[in-house]
Amino acid sequence: MKLNDLLAGIVHGPAALQRRAMAKAITLLESTRTDHRAQGDELLTGLLPHTGNALRLGISGVPGVGKSTFIEALGLFLIERGHRVAVLAVDPSSSVSGGSILGDKTRMERLSLEQGAYIRPSPSSGTLGGVAEKTREAMLVCEAAGYDVVLVETVGVGQSETAVAGMTDMFVLLQLPNAGDDLQAIKKGVMELADLVVINKADIDPAAATRARAQIQSALRIFGLHGNPEHAHHDTRLWHPEVIQISGLRGEGLEAFWDCVTRFRSLQTANGRLAARRQQQARAWMWSLIESGLKSAFRQHPAVRDALGPVTERVAEGSLPPSTAARQLLAAAGFGAAPDAAEGLNKESATSP
Repeated sequence: MKLNDLLAGIVHGPAALQRRAMAKAITLLESTRTDHRAQGDELLTGLLPHTGNALRLGISGVPGVGKSTFIEALGLFLIERGHRVAVLAVDPSSSVSGGSILGDKTRMERLSLEQGAYIRPSPSSGTLGGVAEKTREAMLVCEAAGYDVVLVETVGVGQSETAVAGMTDMFVLLQLPNAGDDLQAIKKGVMELADLVVINKADIDPAAATRARAQIQSALRIFGLHGNPEHAHHDTRLWHPEVIQISGLRGEGLEAFWDCVTRFRSLQTANGRLAARRQQQARAWMWSLIESGLKSAFRQHPAVRDALGPVTERVAEGSLPPSTAARQLLAAAGFGAAPDAAEGLNKESATSP
């Protein structure tokens, strides 16, 4: 499929053609081939005028909290109300084999049959933060195709799962009843970034769910007083993180959840914070790609390729400090280390067996 046909299929194509075009576009964007990356850049540039109109929701939580069950129930709930829902689900990649199960579509069997839903599972491929490297690009493809709610389901790794907060409009954190005490609620760094905390599986133990809600509300108040002073004052122009209880399996509490989401969007749009958040995310995304590109260029530099093996071996055997090795390799690639460090690397490389 040619690039222009791909673009037209995503933006204006009928349902069957659009799904096929979206799948091909995301596969193209995920490719590491140089020619594919150039085509992907051109495609994104063409799609950009058609993006930005969707509500972007990040759904995070530990494994077993019920993210997939909740997302399926929420997706069906929204489709009944006339929305089109895209789900970008990220599965963990094995650190041993490198493979990924990509089973979220199987979990969301009912939602996957809906015409108003699009589900795309992707492997994390070693990317930290609970999302895939190309999740942002995939989000733009879904928005250009007319999906007005985009849900990003993260891997589910715990406290470090914060990258999704930097690419969505609202960060939703799912928690379990009996998941810890007051101190544990405060310790979780991911809690500070949550715009909405949802106690899932509240039907299993209502008393524990109520207790967890009170503990998390207390933790959020502490974060407001010390970490984010704006949350410590009752200002109706600002959004203050809330805690609600639901049951994704039974579909209970979805109305209350969506009410929180719509109030959040209205408030953040009115005070200009939604637009500011997206601008900040776009700048952060650019710098993230620059860092990734610099790392790739560094590894491909001829001087670095020649010296990397011997230097790595010396670091492993303990005859060269890692910090010295790093500075010498950076100098060899021309990234601003001292000239004598580069000269030292050249001499070591020449004398290495």
